[in-house]
Amino acid sequence: MADTPIEDYGLLSDRHSAALVGRDGTVDWLCFPRFDSPAVFGGLLDARAGSWTIGPATGPAGPPPTVRRRYLDGTMVLRTEFTTATGTVAVTDALATGPADDPHRLGAEAPHLLVRRLSCEAGEVEASVDFRPRPGYGLASPGFTACEGGIVTRAVDGTLVLSTPLRLTPEPGPDPAGATATTTLYAGDDLYFGLHWDPPGDRSGPSASPPRGPFPSDELGAALATTIDSWRGWSRMHQRYQGPWHELVHHSGRVLQALTYQPTGAIVAAATTSLPETLGGTRNWDYRYSWVRDAAFTMNALWVAACPDEGQQFFAFMTSAATSVPSGSRLQIMYGIGGEHDLNERELAHLSGWGDSRPVRVGNDAWSQPQLDVYGELLDTAVRFADQLDAGGPGLAEFLLGLADAAAEVWTEADHGIWEMRGERRHFLYSKLMCWVALDRALRLSRRLGGADREEGWRRVREEIRAAILERGWNEAAGAFTQSFGSTVLDASALMLPITGFLPADDPRVLATVDAVARDLTGPRGLVRRYRTSGATGEDGLAGEEGCFLLCTFWLSQAQAMAGRLDAARATFERAASHANDLSLLAEQVAPDTGRLLGNFPQAFSHIGLVNAAWSLSKAERQAT
Repeated sequence: MADTPIEDYGLLSDRHSAALVGRDGTVDWLCFPRFDSPAVFGGLLDARAGSWTIGPATGPAGPPPTVRRRYLDGTMVLRTEFTTATGTVAVTDALATGPADDPHRLGAEAPHLLVRRLSCEAGEVEASVDFRPRPGYGLASPGFTACEGGIVTRAVDGTLVLSTPLRLTPEPGPDPAGATATTTLYAGDDLYFGLHWDPPGDRSGPSASPPRGPFPSDELGAALATTIDSWRGWSRMHQRYQGPWHELVHHSGRVLQALTYQPTGAIVAAATTSLPETLGGTRNWDYRYSWVRDAAFTMNALWVAACPDEGQQFFAFMTSAATSVPSGSRLQIMYGIGGEHDLNERELAHLSGWGDSRPVRVGNDAWSQPQLDVYGELLDTAVRFADQLDAGGPGLAEFLLGLADAAAEVWTEADHGIWEMRGERRHFLYSKLMCWVALDRALRLSRRLGGADREEGWRRVREEIRAAILERGWNEAAGAFTQSFGSTVLDASALMLPITGFLPADDPRVLATVDAVARDLTGPRGLVRRYRTSGATGEDGLAGEEGCFLLCTFWLSQAQAMAGRLDAARATFERAASHANDLSLLAEQVAPDTGRLLGNFPQAFSHIGLVNAAWSLSKAERQAT
């Protein structure tokens, strides 16, 4: 069973794909060549689905090594240090980004290469390498073929080539699952390993292109050095926030950049699929796609954490993905990172799941749900990046005008809401609010976009939405704004009423809602649930429970800060931020009983919440002095 704690993992990214590395030096997750490609190493979801370990060769009788790890400053390059009874070795891991003379194009020349350096820092250490690729989410046999300087193995689409200075011995048998080696390192020794994906091509005939062979050590060392320089170049150019928790904010900015697919500007919600919302549960989803909502939130957070100049690429992706459908079609809530529309969901029954949490899913059926909030989130982002909109030309302007027109048309409809309820459609408060945001932001942009002739209609509908929210979104029995019109169910998304500017943060109804969320949706660890679930099929049409939601906890901090409750806001922020792992990475949720991380990892939503809450606290504290 795959049961390594989620918080034990670190993220690597080349802005094309992602890997997760455990504290023991094991790569348990790697998808080549894209975030959403079938996993080459899937040990995260089943111990039989592949992994690659480099580290001290500690036997069962010996004491475990002491482990320390960190990201190299300003990068997503991970260094893990192991101290044993005889010495210290370090493993430095990176997905190579390739050169980036222009930091805006970080990852554009990524060679689809995982680089691993094993170095002896002191004494002597016996080290081991255990290489077990299982392409296709563990379904494919790798098929080892030895070559000069490495091993060639099969991939689902293409070839995997291991570069190694050690001679690895395949396990006995006709179809070995792994290959291993051990060696003794002495202070000053360095060994470089690499695994790269080679795309399929013509392997015969006059235009034949043989697969790229193993990389020599000097090229692997150069690729690692270039990756370090490229990440640091991006950080120097982009990261200027100097408010509270600036180190966490800057790191979250790098994480969000790492979750961006460089070729298109799409932003994935998380690097993984099917990490569960509760141990042993069935709420396990594939987050390796670009949700309009999450991507828009990410761009807003990057505006704070990284001052990005990449807004034009994001809007180009959204415009291309959204307009490549028949006329009259609604905006989808999510797309594949290459702009794909059909993300049909299926289950991988051969995988046991993390913590024996089944099913493991790839694809996500939420792609076909109507969710009305997406119009507002995109237009809110457009306001933030207004100075970059002109570069998008008339196509982008028409796209944004169309979003406002669509929000005005559909706001009265029921939908599945921000939380993608799989039950019946309802009139969710948050969906109405974001339709209001769509029209409010469109009115701010109308002259720039050439929409002055639509202002009167937008203004009229905006006021209709406002009246409906104030009349039907507030529930006297609950003493708060609630999840949907006519419902008494509390929902943390109501905290967005002051955050979006719909109502002042000190409005009595807003303060009552903030108090209700803090009182009734907050668990024993001071973290906020999205809403209450039940063991049977509950409000969201799903069975089972879920953890506390970190984004919602940061929303509470942000709302408290905006209301001038600075001590409470800071305490709420610190409770949420304290659940980051030792590498300052956040999952989607936290188990209310154990405090362990749950859900896909690392989760963009959680890092978005951290950035925005820190920024709101910074503004509120400046205004209070």
